[in-house]
Amino acid sequence: MSLLPDFAARIVDWQGRCGRHGLPWQGGGDPYAIWVSEIMLQQTQVETVIPYYRRFLARFPDIAALAAAPPDEVLALWSGLGYYARGRNLHAAARLIVERHGGAFPRRHEDILALPGIGRSTAAAIAAFAYGERRAILDGNVKRVLARVFGVEGWPGERAVEDRLWALAEDLLPGRDLRAYTQGLMDLGATVCTRSRPRCAACPLQTDCVASSQGRQAELPGPRPRKALPSRATAMLVLLHAGQVLLERRPPTGIWGGLWSLPEGAVDEDPAAAAARLGCQVDSARPLPGLTHAFTHFRLAISPWRLEVRRCPAAESPGRLWLPLEEALGAALPSPVRRLLDGLARSDEG
Repeated sequence: MSLLPDFAARIVDWQGRCGRHGLPWQGGGDPYAIWVSEIMLQQTQVETVIPYYRRFLARFPDIAALAAAPPDEVLALWSGLGYYARGRNLHAAARLIVERHGGAFPRRHEDILALPGIGRSTAAAIAAFAYGERRAILDGNVKRVLARVFGVEGWPGERAVEDRLWALAEDLLPGRDLRAYTQGLMDLGATVCTRSRPRCAACPLQTDCVASSQGRQAELPGPRPRKALPSRATAMLVLLHAGQVLLERRPPTGIWGGLWSLPEGAVDEDPAAAAARLGCQVDSARPLPGLTHAFTHFRLAISPWRLEVRRCPAAESPGRLWLPLEEALGAALPSPVRRLLDGLARSDEG
């Protein structure tokens, strides 16, 4: 596999003319702001991230502010962005930075890599943007660019394929213009060498791209091996009393770890019986429209029930609390629970 001797120069030139400029985390060189943006951009598009990023930085302008914040407040600002482990890891890393590095974002690459939620590519991106270090990145967009340009076969999630792509990424690194080069690779994959309908005519690498010359843009990179996405089902209990709803904290790890959610029961169980396990007496129960939420590894079918209850002692136990419906919408909720409660609030207003 021969390398293009001017690969990096083409990327840098293209980034200067056509790349993304003026993003809120660009230009300042603040490693904290760069770190937050890189974590948010994991598996999330720039357009989605920008408003979350602005709100997050307005509330937590530095590492000390983030480290001192209660977890609920951090997750509430993260709510809707998805992949909540990122928010939990960001908060945990901030506390670790205060504890081990005096509140200053670490300078050494090894120390950056040791922080929760930071892998090889993210650490490299932070080091490149914040400190101008010569480090190779390999996020999903960059994998797609390299696989297409150099004709790398196979699914990038396979270890052998990923190793080949990392070797390419390392070999292609230029000796200068690291920030522009790194940003250019990201921009090219996100805006030109897209997963579907790539804009090959706008690509600075088209003349030497294997996928373009062979018409294999749809084949490269290779797709994830197909397997049926398993389904799970749950009943969610919207327990209401005097305009308040009962919330229950999820376990700290696993799906929606640490978020506030609704009590759950089996879909074939009488919802009043499920409520009785919490010590609640149900005055009335009616089903609400079902909804589906897709995770990476399974699809969850949610059957919600609206139950009017008398306040029960168990609601005041640790991990459970009653909140007015409008106040509950400001808590750190999973997105389907937020949609469910928001729809309930709107229907009650109507």
